Amino acid sequence: MTSFTKRAIVGGILFLLVIGAGSFITGHLSGYEAKQLIKVSITGLNTLCNTIVLASASILALLLTVLGLSSNSSSTLREGHYINIMQIAKFDTSVFVSSLICFVLFNFPVTESDNIPADWYDIIYYLTLIISSILSAALIVVVLMLYGTVSSIIKLVGLGKEDHLVAEEEIKKTEEEHNEE
Repeated sequence: MTSFTKRAIVGGILFLLVIGAGSFITGHLSGYEAKQLIKVSITGLNTLCNTIVLASASILALLLTVLGLSSNSSSTLREGHYINIMQIAKFDTSVFVSSLICFVLFNFPVTESDNIPADWYDIIYYLTLIISSILSAALIVVVLMLYGTVSSIIKLVGLGKEDHLVAEEEIKKTEEEHNEE
């Protein structure tokens, strides 16, 4: 796991802690209050899931652009660079699929059902809060991972800093050519 990935995960965990603190401050809800909050928040939850699905799909498309930039680079890039891209793609795909599943689950008419006991609504409310928080944190992790990869490419392509991204053999070759001059 690279330092970019670790920092991205820390960012996602910090987000979860902030949301958890906010939930703790609101206190415990009764079944009726939770049912009303679910009714009010369900459209927002669906919008959140749609947004995460669209963002995840866009990020996957951006990864193709990153691969294009990487392959068009005049330098031979380290294997770790491609592993980072693959990790982002895997994590982003899982966020995409999870968000789509949650979108479908959030569309069940839970608040209209007479078969659900009233004391279950607080559980359902907190589950939706936890799920939406985890999905949001996961998207934050993906974006931070993508930022790390893109900033590395910018350093290589735009600023010419090769030391952390270019394969060591090419750095040695460049140094030898420079010493011969």
